[in-house]
Amino acid sequence: MKRYLMMIIAVVCVMTASAQAKYIFYMIGDGMGVNQVLGSEMYLAELEGRIGRKQLCMTQFPYSGQLSTFSASNGITDSSAAGTCLASGVKTTNHTLGLDDKGQPVKTIAEILHNFDWSVGIMTSVSIDHATPGAFYAHVESRSDYYTVGRQLAESGFEFFGGGTFYQPFDKKDPEGSENVYDLCEAAEYQFAHGYQEYAGMEDARRLILIQAHEGLTKDYKGRGMIPYAIDKQPDDLTLPQITEVAIDFLSRKNKPFFMMIEGGAIDWACHSNDAATVIGEVIEFDDAIKLAYKFYTQHPDETLIVVTADHETGGMALGNSDYTLNLQALQYQKESIDRLSDEIKALHQQYGKKLQWKQVKDVFRTQLGLYDNVQVKAAEDAELQAAFKEMISNKATDEKTLYSSHSSLSAKAVKLLNKKSKVGWTTNAHSAAAVPLFAIGAGAELFTGWHDNSEVMPLMLKAAGF
Repeated sequence: MKRYLMMIIAVVCVMTASAQAKYIFYMIGDGMGVNQVLGSEMYLAELEGRIGRKQLCMTQFPYSGQLSTFSASNGITDSSAAGTCLASGVKTTNHTLGLDDKGQPVKTIAEILHNFDWSVGIMTSVSIDHATPGAFYAHVESRSDYYTVGRQLAESGFEFFGGGTFYQPFDKKDPEGSENVYDLCEAAEYQFAHGYQEYAGMEDARRLILIQAHEGLTKDYKGRGMIPYAIDKQPDDLTLPQITEVAIDFLSRKNKPFFMMIEGGAIDWACHSNDAATVIGEVIEFDDAIKLAYKFYTQHPDETLIVVTADHETGGMALGNSDYTLNLQALQYQKESIDRLSDEIKALHQQYGKKLQWKQVKDVFRTQLGLYDNVQVKAAEDAELQAAFKEMISNKATDEKTLYSSHSSLSAKAVKLLNKKSKVGWTTNAHSAAAVPLFAIGAGAELFTGWHDNSEVMPLMLKAAGF
């Protein structure tokens, strides 16, 4: 198999005498369109009391452009088709992972470079068997086959993985008889570090998987496998910058070229919920991870390439929803994600039942969203919230479901109201066909300028590495 792979690579690319990029950071903000980036910068500027932008690290890179993201089956892609294309340069159909539109496995940049003795790290802020990270090592007909994706992670031999945890460590068709993905990883000589602090002492492990401590997942995120949103984080929770920091240290110790894919996966999840404050928090945390890659670049400027992009845009996020004003600073008063807010409201309802008072819920909105105190609520808006409260008390309300979450309708209305006050608009709870940003710095970065299709990124990256 290895000899066959080498023959294929020899046909499609030629190794030059002197490679350029020896260290590649492929930074993918899942669901991160242009307005998610610009909105974060304008929000930070408003916090400083001015109109304009407070630039993120990524937007200061000297080369930039945009990508189209359509899949082989639709003008709007899903994450698996987009991830597959970003990883391999090959278009495929929605819901397919690591296969072309004929069902044949594609070779990813991570697999190709690993075969040339590069170290590889794959990391994300959601589950490590999710679509985008899985696109770099897995080949399955359906992205929803998380168990097979997890098994293929163990078989990949890549040196480092980091993220939440596994979404589905057992085969749901045979939960008692199937092999545990965690056990399969340990059999493949992976050591697990549960949280940032546990990495100490594992620096010289052959292979490493850094994941959120288990209690941090089950307590707040119902086993979905993501690390907590930045807006919800507790002191001991894992962060994407911490994962990136560990990956850089761990792979640098191998004394070989390395390739890293670092995904800000929860940007997408927050966009699906149309939760603007949480989106901005995720973009900023993703940019903090980019800062660590940039720090490495400053130490190895002639050998490092950083490429930042997205797989698609989520939510149809708009900066402006009514008149010629923005008020993004209003989002600073939101203290928890819509997920956590919904849990808080539901807990109150469960505790007090029909005896729950509107004042109790209103106090939660004051504390967690700034409504009524810092953000003015008009009489008609208050009446709409109270109507949703009465529906909840009478058990007539139904939850609002998005791709990854289910929120009480009352919580959703409150967050929508804060979005409205901040002048942020949304067109969908799903993906859009909007172009996504592209930023680059380092060896070969000049290749990543202008308008490209997402199928062009992986071949250009290989070219920058000297292939």
